[in-house]
Amino acid sequence: MNNKKRIIVLDTETTGINSVGPPYLNHRIIEIGAIEIINRRFTGKKFHSYVKPNRLIESSALKIHGITDDFLLDKPSFKDIAKDFFNYIKNSELIIHNASFDVGFINQEFSMLSAKIQDISNFCSIIDTLKIARKLFPGKKNTLDALCLRYKIKNSHRILHGAILDAFLLGKLYLLMTSGQESILFDKNLENKKYFGNPQKSIIKENRSLKILKANKEELELHKEYLRCLKKTKEYIL
Repeated sequence: MNNKKRIIVLDTETTGINSVGPPYLNHRIIEIGAIEIINRRFTGKKFHSYVKPNRLIESSALKIHGITDDFLLDKPSFKDIAKDFFNYIKNSELIIHNASFDVGFINQEFSMLSAKIQDISNFCSIIDTLKIARKLFPGKKNTLDALCLRYKIKNSHRILHGAILDAFLLGKLYLLMTSGQESILFDKNLENKKYFGNPQKSIIKENRSLKILKANKEELELHKEYLRCLKKTKEYIL
């Protein structure tokens, strides 16, 4: 029996969102990125696909992800990737930032194809990292960029949003947000990591009695000569 916990970190990009009503209504998925984590380790297995939406991308969405209509012309439709995507995510724990947004879009895509798949939460458990972040950092900004900055995860190469890159960053964040003090050791660029260990060791060292170093015979004679010279100097001044 396989007891390994299988986690899939997932993100999507879309043609846009509605200003009124469900954000997925009348809009479509154009990119899906998903990365596998087992026993809190990235396995290297991923699912990534661009998707032809059969509708135009809104300018506001284009500014976010940079994916153009022309780029998607030769990409598969959702129906072409649906089976492989479903097989990849089923029976896993999905990690999604602002899960209601992505899940709404995914459910819409599946419901357009199959009556059997109306809600992926019937086949996967779903964890929303935005909810986790809001509990950890109430009242603070908890976007992916803000969290990367807070946890010192480099994302300077993230000029535009991208589903597979964002899934990878989110995977790192999820591991850090659910692992306590591990965060301070996560950044590979941190030096002298041993100093981030048990602070009690430093306290014990500071409380130890100082070692007394006694002057030797030569040092005592030099000190006496210094005092004699100091006395003569005072007498001369007076």
